[in-house]
Amino acid sequence: MTNILPLVLGFCIAFLAVILPGLINMTAAKISLQEGKNEAVSFAAGAAVVVFIQTFIAVLFARFISQHKEIVATLQEIGIFIFTGLSVYFFWIAKKPKKIKTEAKIKGKKNRFFFGMLLSMLNLLPIPFYVFASMGLSAAGYFSFDKIPVATFVTGVVLGSFSVFYLYIVAFKKIEKKTEFLMRNINIVIGSVTTFMAIVTLLKLLYD
Repeated sequence: MTNILPLVLGFCIAFLAVILPGLINMTAAKISLQEGKNEAVSFAAGAAVVVFIQTFIAVLFARFISQHKEIVATLQEIGIFIFTGLSVYFFWIAKKPKKIKTEAKIKGKKNRFFFGMLLSMLNLLPIPFYVFASMGLSAAGYFSFDKIPVATFVTGVVLGSFSVFYLYIVAFKKIEKKTEFLMRNINIVIGSVTTFMAIVTLLKLLYD
């Protein structure tokens, strides 16, 4: 159970973080519509490979930070502000959902696996996000930086991300019709998660 929990947490965090309509999701959906499901899955697989690398780097960096107690407190303080800022942001846009553009320009039919990798590499936000997420989970006692928990957490993140990509590939039309509903409700969930992370990090900082 101890080793399964990081897998479940990684999956859930990634699923919630990626579920909102974004460049990779919408591109995967458009490739599916224009070129077929196989090409879209290849694209999603390429994006997932980069997610794996980024998450692994993030967790390793978080482990390095956790081993240097002199900077942990400072980063925890930074994490509180980041999670609080994210909470305010998500709750704000949850009240004022914006219309999402569903058009993704796809030039030429090339190797979609490498195109997915390239597009995913342009997004560097997962690295700091999973640094603070893994540190927050560690502070709460739900995660440790041992080899097996790290491996299962990273695996969970990859599976969660790929599941969302696949969901957009196979159910884009249904998702497209419910984008506003999705934005309004999912942002509330994400805002609640980041608020929880901020509170846990604050409590950990106060009682250490």
